[in-house]
Amino acid sequence: MSKIKSVFAREILASGGLPSVETTVTLEDGSVGEASVSYGASAGTKEAFVLLDNDANRYHGKGMLNAVKNVNEKISPLLRGSEASSQREIDNLLINTDGTQNKSRLGANAILSVSMAIARAAAASQQLELYEYLQQIFNLKSLNLKFPKPLAVLIEGGVHADNSTDLQEYALAVLKDQSAHENIRLMEEVYLYLKKLLKNKGYSTNVGNEGAFAPEGIENNELPLELITQSIIESGHTIQDAGIYIDAAASEFFKASSYYLKTEHQNLSSQEIIQKYLTWFKKYPIVALEDGLSEFDWEHWPKLLAEAGKTKIVADDLTVTNTQLWQKAIEKKAANAILIKLNQAGTVTETVDCCILAKEHNLSTIPSHRGGGETNDTFLVDLAVAVGSDWIKVGPTRGERVCKYNRLMRIEEILNSK
Repeated sequence: MSKIKSVFAREILASGGLPSVETTVTLEDGSVGEASVSYGASAGTKEAFVLLDNDANRYHGKGMLNAVKNVNEKISPLLRGSEASSQREIDNLLINTDGTQNKSRLGANAILSVSMAIARAAAASQQLELYEYLQQIFNLKSLNLKFPKPLAVLIEGGVHADNSTDLQEYALAVLKDQSAHENIRLMEEVYLYLKKLLKNKGYSTNVGNEGAFAPEGIENNELPLELITQSIIESGHTIQDAGIYIDAAASEFFKASSYYLKTEHQNLSSQEIIQKYLTWFKKYPIVALEDGLSEFDWEHWPKLLAEAGKTKIVADDLTVTNTQLWQKAIEKKAANAILIKLNQAGTVTETVDCCILAKEHNLSTIPSHRGGGETNDTFLVDLAVAVGSDWIKVGPTRGERVCKYNRLMRIEEILNSK
């Protein structure tokens, strides 16, 4: 066991060219942990608060020097001398010190960078891999663990791309029971075939925020389903090997109690958009639908789940990695899977507790990257392994994305060597 010697934060760049926070924690035994925080271009309204400087003279107001200052001047002296392995106690102290419901005083970006860095430092001190350490301190080994499969965004639309689909993401969900190395190869082969297919049809193959293709001029919201299905099969795989995962991000096009699909010039009621999804479920190998309805449309989520059949209904904006909202969704039977984002919760402990709640009800967890401001931090991968998630949701290209898959393959090597 070792106590915290120093906590130091700095402003770094995230994937979208705007800042984020990175924190280094050093323990008295010399162990070091470092972590950086991601954030989203599309975000649920109840997510933990990202503290920005709002200084128009720096980064168009989106600098994070105030969050850095909070770490260095408020959090650091508070934690110096604390036992690093007391993760839950430290996280609770940070939550109580902030004192707000959404961590808006210190900033969830400040708090989370410290929470993650402490976990890494403590793991290093005990000479454990991060996933091993998380299993140990949160007593996760009793859970029904499994190795997560890749879930890669292939086509981006919505707020992630210009002049594209209304729905935000069309992804490939790998289903095959084989090694992470082979599943990642499968994913990339489908991705590369899709690139060729898009080119042949005259679409751009430029990539968007998440390393997926962001082709302009897609005629309707169904076409990506056709293209991905064709790419699975013609790349030499089957729909038993991989299926389609949709993130509609419906809150983005939910206006005045209806869903406006600009691409198709349609204004749909909740029941009408549910019927649209159900038609797609019968026609394409769709294995999961994320945020098919708005976070403000709680009434219709149970109806969607009741009619979805084998297709998983995944909550993201609805639940924002918040145990209270997730408990509500479970009780209302609104979803049977939850997207997990560390920065939505704001501490490691709260994130893990959300995963534990899912596992207690035999529901799926899917740790995810963020679209607008991702970093090279791979904490979400170790988290996914520690809690036995079904998938990890990460784009198939760009350095801040592929480092996650490289970490997954590295963990597999470590596990196979034991």
